[in-house]
Amino acid sequence: MQRRGAGLGWPRRQQQQPPPPAVGPRAAAMAPPSGGVPPGLGGRAACALLLFCYLNVAPSLGRQTSLTTSVTPKAEQSTAYKDFIYFTVVEGNVRNVSEVSVEYLCSQPCVVNLEAVVSSEFRSSIPVYKKRWKNEKHLHTSRTQIVHVRFPSIMVYRDDYFIRHSISVSAVILRAWITHRYSGGDLNVKWEDNLLHAVAKNYTLLKTVPPFERPFKDHQVCLEWNMDYIWNLRANKIPQCPLESGHLHIQMHLVKGEDLAVKTKFTMPLKEWFRLDLSFNGGQIVVATSLGQDLKSYHNQTISFREDFYYNDTAGYFIIGGSRYVTGIEGFFGPLKYYRLHTLHPAQILNPLLEKQLADRIKLYYERCAEVQEIVSVYTSTVQQGGGRPEACDLRNSYLDLKLRYGRPSTCRAFPWKQELKDRHPSLFQTLVEMGLLTVPRNQNESVLEVGGRIFEKAVKRLSSVDGLHQISSVVPFLMDSSCCGYHKASYYLAVFYETGLSVPQDQLQGMLYSLVGGQGSERLSSMNLGYKHYQGVDNYPLDWELSYAYYSNIATKTPLDQHTLQGDQAYVETIRLKDEETLKVQTKEDGDVFMWLKHEATRGNAAAQQRLAQMLFWGQQGVAKNPEAAIEWYAKGALETEDPALIYDYAIVLFKGQGVKKNRRLALELMKKAASKGLHQAVNGLGWYYHKFKKNYAKAAKYWLKAEEMGNPDASYNLGVLHLDGIFPGIPERNQTLAGEYFHKAAQGGHIEGTLWCSLYYITGNLETFPRDPEKAVVWAKHVAEKNGYLGHVIRKGLNAYLEGSWHEALLYYVLAAETGIEVSQTNLAHICEERPDLAKRYLSVNCVWRYYNFSVFQIGAPSFAYLKMGDLYYYGHQNQSQDLELSVQMYAQAALDGDSQGFFNLALLIEEGAIIPHHILDFLEIDPTIHSNNISILQELYERCWSQSSEESFSPCSLAWLYLHLRLIWGAVLHSALIYFLGTFLLSVLIAWTVQYFQSVSASGSRPTPARASSDPTAPSTSPAVTPAADASAQDQPTVTNNTEP
Repeated sequence: MQRRGAGLGWPRRQQQQPPPPAVGPRAAAMAPPSGGVPPGLGGRAACALLLFCYLNVAPSLGRQTSLTTSVTPKAEQSTAYKDFIYFTVVEGNVRNVSEVSVEYLCSQPCVVNLEAVVSSEFRSSIPVYKKRWKNEKHLHTSRTQIVHVRFPSIMVYRDDYFIRHSISVSAVILRAWITHRYSGGDLNVKWEDNLLHAVAKNYTLLKTVPPFERPFKDHQVCLEWNMDYIWNLRANKIPQCPLESGHLHIQMHLVKGEDLAVKTKFTMPLKEWFRLDLSFNGGQIVVATSLGQDLKSYHNQTISFREDFYYNDTAGYFIIGGSRYVTGIEGFFGPLKYYRLHTLHPAQILNPLLEKQLADRIKLYYERCAEVQEIVSVYTSTVQQGGGRPEACDLRNSYLDLKLRYGRPSTCRAFPWKQELKDRHPSLFQTLVEMGLLTVPRNQNESVLEVGGRIFEKAVKRLSSVDGLHQISSVVPFLMDSSCCGYHKASYYLAVFYETGLSVPQDQLQGMLYSLVGGQGSERLSSMNLGYKHYQGVDNYPLDWELSYAYYSNIATKTPLDQHTLQGDQAYVETIRLKDEETLKVQTKEDGDVFMWLKHEATRGNAAAQQRLAQMLFWGQQGVAKNPEAAIEWYAKGALETEDPALIYDYAIVLFKGQGVKKNRRLALELMKKAASKGLHQAVNGLGWYYHKFKKNYAKAAKYWLKAEEMGNPDASYNLGVLHLDGIFPGIPERNQTLAGEYFHKAAQGGHIEGTLWCSLYYITGNLETFPRDPEKAVVWAKHVAEKNGYLGHVIRKGLNAYLEGSWHEALLYYVLAAETGIEVSQTNLAHICEERPDLAKRYLSVNCVWRYYNFSVFQIGAPSFAYLKMGDLYYYGHQNQSQDLELSVQMYAQAALDGDSQGFFNLALLIEEGAIIPHHILDFLEIDPTIHSNNISILQELYERCWSQSSEESFSPCSLAWLYLHLRLIWGAVLHSALIYFLGTFLLSVLIAWTVQYFQSVSASGSRPTPARASSDPTAPSTSPAVTPAADASAQDQPTVTNNTEP
């Protein structure tokens, strides 16, 4: 991840990017057990490594960075002057003459030094340019001097008749420093001693150009015609490295501080699995290599130095496979073992290659691809030279050009291939015959890649047909050929087809092969797929957060660059759920009603419509194709005709950066000031960016950025972090990575992409005390950025458009491709499609679509509540091969409830009514105190009350009705078991007995002579008294029995 300079935001999107989610309770509750590689690797060791080396790669330093130390510019109102030096390279790469603008301030008579040093394969810190000058008169004043740095021709030009041995340079450092004349700095002092007395210094890295991408030098010399002709025949030919080439390059730091490099006498094997053992002891290096599964000895070499190496594995971090500064090899790494503080003989090291089947398949893949590349290369070169064109077989005639342009494609059959080779690659030969190859590049590698792209486009066209899923099995051979040609979008398609069994037999190992191949080619979706699988530890990928970070950070670094390119198959990544009907209604195209209405309102001068229309066109949002040129027209119209500060700011950015319009810094600054005066915090940050980039006035830049940060601008927080990281923050003379990290973290919380990248780097390395090493958190932040990549957005948009058009085959295809990258919204959308069309899912997918992708989504941070509810239902009822699991069902419903979904509380309550017991840790999760709610009735009341409070319905909801029904049951139960019922029962029974006795007396009296009634005086006469039933045990009446069997 290369640090970018102070940033100015691009034209604003419709919605602010949400901050990267923190790894919180949900991840702890739902994620698999933690694992990974223990931290703290590095230093003296004997290590065993298995490699499959494919290409010989020279290290490269990537994009320009600028690091500054001990630099404090003059404050605007300060009277204290401190020395500083800063320079700007007009061109960021190495040129024959590079123009450098050096700005400096001396507080005393000083000497300004400028030096360019380079590093090649075998030597480092080679000075190639030196210049120094005195400054004795202009003190306490910022000065600027233009210097033309001239680099040697062998560094900037290709080999030609005069330059026979141009060199490949891995790094070019341009550094400058100031020394005071009376403190050890003088023109006569040696450069090395002069640097030791520097009071301010600065350096930057220049981008190197590979030898065969450099221009030819115009020597202003005419060669003899025969020499010129012979040279031109081979001038544009790039020599290919033989298969056996490739030395091991080792660089070390000695105790006295010198850096040395050495390479082995023997070459590393290519297209072979081999084990590499490196042992460092004192000043000695022992290198041993073994080939194949049986570890047959290949080469051994001992390299000795007179001075010991400098060992320190307590600082920094250990990296295998390349770093921020040096690219890794193009190959595959097997298991790694590291032995600290002691060495072992290679025979004592046990480090077997565990995935033997996968290793064999990788080897077979590259053997097949070697054949494919040779066929394509020979075919294209033959066609371009005329040997395979129709004119090589037909007589030349005046109608040949018309026939080539409009006639049916045909070729000569006289290509040098045997029938056996044609039988092994029938689809490839068929495609080459049908393809017009006269326009492919003449460079061999470029022509093979171009053919691979055309084969892929042909395959995708068939997959986009009405019955595209039915075509997959016939398209697979074409995708395999495209993958072999280096077009790794095809590799990702194959990986997904085999891993999910999409219209092909499911083969996890073959899917892993193509995913690794795609990742090796830095294909964005393949790398995200690998990062996601290692992050979650699914589909037989080992759980490995460090490895996951490596894949995600690669794409995360490319994401802001892709966004600013505004080219290619990219679209803005929008969170659109297929269950959200309101959002689906506003999706449009250039001829859609929504777009046409916005265009109508924008034409009438509606500022909000102009802004929205420009955003849709600039970023490719809401289903509209990306069209920066049209967007800029609306930005300009809105900025110049309205007083809307947002439109004024957006147009100012476009003018500053010259995106689709000629740069106009004066007008841009005027507009930026106007927007800032209206209180737009983005414009305040933009003014700081202007004074930092163009005026080099860091005090003024910091003032604007501090103001913008107070207004809540994340770009300003990031820019303040850059000042602290470069050591040029006014009043703070040194670099302060801790403060820089705090500002980057604040920017990341506001959704700033570069700030998020820095935070992920800090978490994976743990180099700062404020960022303790946390690989899981590093993955989460890098994943958050990678999932904004425009190429992923393009795939998601194609799936959404197909869904809206009712093209089910195409929608299912693209949502499967997006879901396998690990982006949650596509996983839930794919599960929804499979619910809507279970026939398609069952026919074409070997995996259980609904279960797989809802299950994947609930392990993501920020998953929607309906996914937890769906998984709770699947666990409750059981699904196909999955048995019922009430405990997991309760966990899913509890997570939905915690997200504020009333249905989660309702389903938990119904489970309790059915007799289920909610574990205490789930109650704690829901913040329900078991000591207060000690029985099921109390918990039911709490759940129904929360359900009612979370319900969005204005009238009676199921939650409110369930709450009322529960309380009616409780009241009725209380009535049936109260003392009142005993009193009423006794009274009624007494009345009944008295009436019965009276009735029998009257009946018996009717049979005798009636006599006047009189009261009995017999005190012993029995009196009627009710029979009282003994009261039931009160303890048995405390809890009424609940038998409601309503299912969730």
